[in-house]
Amino acid sequence: MTLEILTTDALSPLRHGFFTRRGGASSGIFAGLNCGPGSSDQSATVLMNRARVADAMEVAPAALISVHQTHSADVVMLNAPLPVDQPKPRADAMVTDQPGLALAILTADCQPVLMADKTAGVVGAAHAGWRGALEGILTHTIDAMEELGATRANIVSVIGPCISQAAYEVSPDFLDDFMAEDPDFARFFANGRDGHYQFDLVGFGLAQLRAAGVGKASWTGHCTYADPDRFYSYRRSVHEGKADYGRLISAIRL
Repeated sequence: MTLEILTTDALSPLRHGFFTRRGGASSGIFAGLNCGPGSSDQSATVLMNRARVADAMEVAPAALISVHQTHSADVVMLNAPLPVDQPKPRADAMVTDQPGLALAILTADCQPVLMADKTAGVVGAAHAGWRGALEGILTHTIDAMEELGATRANIVSVIGPCISQAAYEVSPDFLDDFMAEDPDFARFFANGRDGHYQFDLVGFGLAQLRAAGVGKASWTGHCTYADPDRFYSYRRSVHEGKADYGRLISAIRL
């Protein structure tokens, strides 16, 4: 099966893609394009999947760069491939102004966010789960892009497949964390069942991007939880009692 790559006119003509799980070599619960070395999938198979992504991005496997994601607000600036004999930086976003480096984010419900200032020749990629988004990973990524010469009004940002509000049930304590930061964040929550709430992660991400002053912010409209044939989902794997889950990959390059 060939790879399925979701692209958007907003980021064209830059080579980019939100890759679905279709077209990979993994089997079992990871069936498809599992690109997560942190999963319990066979490491050789994950490397094979990542090599297919690198080929689609027209870079060498070493130039398909990902970091050790920790749900932080930390961003790294890259000007060369990472050393293969050293641990990956602990961060949740990358930026670069160097052609030929494909910045890759791994997700399984969290937001993969690809950004570009095509005029300045600067791109960024961020992993924005609720914790990282609340701590400011998206605004920090924009700040880092500006340090490389981007202008925020020229930055186009696209949120890829992630969990939708209809599938994201959270506890009252979760709501309290957001209300403690800003009472206005209540607008991203809807009443759910049994005293729980439904959190609009995408809406929160889009609001942060727009408040930061980017030129354009959008979402591809795909829910990871609702489409098991195309997407991995951490939350769905928990609900189904699965031992592990695959990781989707999203990438952009100059």
